[in-house]
Amino acid sequence: MLNNWICSQLGAREHYSVPRVLFQNGRLAALYTDYWAGNAVRFLAAKIKTRPLNSLATRFHPELGNATVTSWNVHALLWEARFGQKRMAGHRPAKIHGPFHGFIEVGCRFALCVREALRKRRDLNANSVFFSYDTGALETLEWCREQGLKCILNQMDPNRVEVELVRGEEQQWRGWASAAIQVPEEYFARREREWALADRVVVNSEFSRQALLRQGVPASKLVVIPLCFEAGEIDRKSDSGIWKSDQPLRVLFLGQVILRKGIQYLLAAARQLERENIHFDVVGPIGISGEAIKTAPGNVTFHGRTGRDQAAAWYQRSHLFVLPTLSDGFAITQLEAMAHGLPVIATPCCGEVVSAGVDGFIVPARDAGALAQTFRRYLAEPELLRTQSAAAPVKVRNFAYNRLAENLIRLEADLLKGHPC
Repeated sequence: MLNNWICSQLGAREHYSVPRVLFQNGRLAALYTDYWAGNAVRFLAAKIKTRPLNSLATRFHPELGNATVTSWNVHALLWEARFGQKRMAGHRPAKIHGPFHGFIEVGCRFALCVREALRKRRDLNANSVFFSYDTGALETLEWCREQGLKCILNQMDPNRVEVELVRGEEQQWRGWASAAIQVPEEYFARREREWALADRVVVNSEFSRQALLRQGVPASKLVVIPLCFEAGEIDRKSDSGIWKSDQPLRVLFLGQVILRKGIQYLLAAARQLERENIHFDVVGPIGISGEAIKTAPGNVTFHGRTGRDQAAAWYQRSHLFVLPTLSDGFAITQLEAMAHGLPVIATPCCGEVVSAGVDGFIVPARDAGALAQTFRRYLAEPELLRTQSAAAPVKVRNFAYNRLAENLIRLEADLLKGHPC
């Protein structure tokens, strides 16, 4: 089947990985997105180094330079400006809960634009496949189902299960969150309606699949397709994975510093290791309170937000990567760390990447003791670190782009079973 997929996505999610692999395999009919950077924007961004321009310039990928791409650039900038003004204005809690009403509004406006664009197409038929992401698809899905198109929705996170989990942590760790999570019921309702309309709901991990099963999505609809990763040329020192005992074992936490990512349990584990030869670098935007940060032991340093170009340097100077997450759709940082030769300590609450004892370890979520015990094992067995550092980059090959293509083609075959080509 050729040129029969219609992809729709807000932003540059996953670096446009799905439309890219579909285009490479001759299956992409069109990509619809909110903003697509033209030559002028990319030229200006290269000349004028400002964050807004750089951000806009990333809304493009050269591998899709010859693809059919439709965007609504002016509308997208207006949506973002209006959304930003709402967030800055500080609406009353009864009227708006954090950013989620904005997500609903932007998602609806985008889905309506895509729907109207699809109405004008004359090449859609029973073999056409519509692929989109949660929250920005509802109105388009309604129309596609009326036309008999096959519909796939990619659900990026565990939805209500994740929110309830975070609320529980906020109760247990009172005063730690910078702001309490508040999600309107309309947000959940919109996503649940999208699930009902889709023929298949793609999730990125077994953890997310189980979460959606708990929320009533039929098992027959759910498909696990892991994220893919481009390792590219990794510029790292040849001994970056080798720990010399005359220096501290450096453990990297890179990501949002929030309760959902398990920072509270990492700090508790670090406290148990204050007298050990180990140091923890916490890198990423801080979403916990100043009082919570004050509880950190002396072997923890908070470095704040970092750019993508700086993240590589953090991987290079570290020996281990830790992901004590309580809920993640996948967590691509696992693969980034492994590509740099770092073993990964993760929980079962994210994408299945780590092979325990081979390229890292799996520890239970919310278990500071298990985390501390795992760190002590590396301190006691330096050779373990060396062998796992060598194995880590090998694992990344399992998540190459050709695997994503295989999974999508397999999903297409299953969806179109019985339809003439």
